[in-house]
Amino acid sequence: TGKCYHTFRGHSAEIVCLSFNPQSTLLATGSMDTTAKLWDLEKGEEVATLNGHSAEIIALSFNTTGDRIITGSFDHTAAVWDVGTGREQNLLIKMPTNNINLYNTDKSTCFFKAMQCPCLCVQLWSAVTGTHLATLAGHSKEVLDVCFDYAGQRIATASADGSARVYNAATKQCIAKLEGHEDEISKVS
Repeated sequence: TGKCYHTFRGHSAEIVCLSFNPQSTLLATGSMDTTAKLWDLEKGEEVATLNGHSAEIIALSFNTTGDRIITGSFDHTAAVWDVGTGREQNLLIKMPTNNINLYNTDKSTCFFKAMQCPCLCVQLWSAVTGTHLATLAGHSKEVLDVCFDYAGQRIATASADGSARVYNAATKQCIAKLEGHEDEISKVS
């Protein structure tokens, strides 16, 4: 119908990123004001404000069960938050780059698109311990998007080199290189 149900107000600066939880009951917003907010979609109310970053939040994502959210910031950190309490569970890492894309699964893994790699790769990290798990390499140009499959068994990457790659999440090995586009692939799902 195109009807607007709610307008969410509360950030003091522009909203840069947003994500629905898997149940479509919450909306998370990340802002230039250094906070993320959780909003109840039914009531149209703010549920929690996630405070802890010292710079704008540029990426956020719920895990597949919806009980955790991960945020990435220009302060070179990523944080895992408990959705029920709005409290930070783990400050993951200091990244040597400002370009962070992140996602997580119920397997407690997250990954970051890190531009400092010579091959423009994806860094895989544990969302629980903050330790580096693997580097997914192979693209000849910038990685533009990355995602887990719904089961958390495969990771797909899209690149400016016109190819997509699929990696086995357990072995971290490339199991498929998908070619055929004449230009960059900006999204993969």
